[in-house]
Amino acid sequence: MDAKKGSWVRIHNIVLKPEDRSPNLPEDTKKVPLEMWDKGFLLNEFANIGDIVEVETYIGRKVEGKLVEINPYYEHDFGKCVPELLYIGRQLRGYLEGSAQDE
Repeated sequence: MDAKKGSWVRIHNIVLKPEDRSPNLPEDTKKVPLEMWDKGFLLNEFANIGDIVEVETYIGRKVEGKLVEINPYYEHDFGKCVPELLYIGRQLRGYLEGSAQDE
């Protein structure tokens, strides 16, 4: 898929290679690169996934990186429904309204 100038995209960049990272980091952290992921509006006329591009972030910063996604979106959720939690708000409201009437 091609991205055109102004498309909302996500980029990736290696900020520091493992050998360039601070020696004061935990061992597992030292072994991996410091990575940057950012989103913004594409400033290049056209680009394909994998191209090095420049974007303008939502707040106006200009950042370069490898184009990894066009029109990115959040894929996470908050897990499955927990039926026991559905009634807590109503139950609490009932307790509070009941105690307010007693005064």
